[in-house]
Amino acid sequence: MATTSDIRNGLCIRYNNDIYKVIEFLHVKPGKGPAFVRTKLKSVTNGKVVDNTFPAGRKIEDIRVETHKFQYLYNEGETFHFMNEKDYSQIQLQKNVLDAPELMKEGEVVTIIINAEDEMPLSVDMPASVVLEVTHTEPGVKGNTATNATKPATVESGATVNVPLFINEGDKIKVETTKGTYQERIKE
Repeated sequence: MATTSDIRNGLCIRYNNDIYKVIEFLHVKPGKGPAFVRTKLKSVTNGKVVDNTFPAGRKIEDIRVETHKFQYLYNEGETFHFMNEKDYSQIQLQKNVLDAPELMKEGEVVTIIINAEDEMPLSVDMPASVVLEVTHTEPGVKGNTATNATKPATVESGATVNVPLFINEGDKIKVETTKGTYQERIKE
């Protein structure tokens, strides 16, 4: 058993007869009244996100998990196939378990959190950023740079990312996986 002081991003807990992963938390100590912890929890079974507030010091049931590196192989519709980098075993996960499936390209290495009790995969953690090649974008209009102007660009994984006007087809860009936003152009 853990308490609310053990809450951190990525912690898996049992709550309302389901397993949730903490994606955001904030310890709040108001001037009047008791302290509490405001959390945003994501269900690892159906992907639903709920907001919850725990009173400070409350006991929570944490789940023992193991992390393993897996390589993304391919997807068939809603089913994504991964291979364990240590023993080459393969697993399949549904799209709703993944945080940013549209930003994964084949060969990407991800961290999969597995429940240590029943060996069930709980969630997939992407790297903080991925490098993707721009496959389609409209050319930027000259002189249209008075503000932070952006344009949509399609990357090799199929996702659409807003990029600055100077990005062209064939450029490699770094994309932040948590927000799906452009970070920088990668020079080769």
